[in-house]
Amino acid sequence: MAATFKSIKSVVPLFDRILVQRFKPDTKTASGLFLPTSATSGTLPEATVIAVGPGVPDRSGKLVTPSVSAGDRVLLPNWGGNSIKVGDEEYFFFKDSDILAKIKE
Repeated sequence: MAATFKSIKSVVPLFDRILVQRFKPDTKTASGLFLPTSATSGTLPEATVIAVGPGVPDRSGKLVTPSVSAGDRVLLPNWGGNSIKVGDEEYFFFKDSDILAKIKE
């Protein structure tokens, strides 16, 4: 079953879900040489946050907001996440607690 979305902006995460787009490995060197697919087949553990859910209530009912916001660069685990495709692009949902780190520039 494939979901159809007109735009990634129409996808709004719920609860403590984070929508990210993973960085793609470079397929070309700085000097213009193309790298073979065997050298670029892995995914990088870095991603850009596209959208963030509102958070989840704690035991007292107070809303706990996620620790990242749209536009942040984050470090992801190599496992997990639920993927969706919008056009040719692939995006992933992770829980806020699955995000390993925020990358400061």
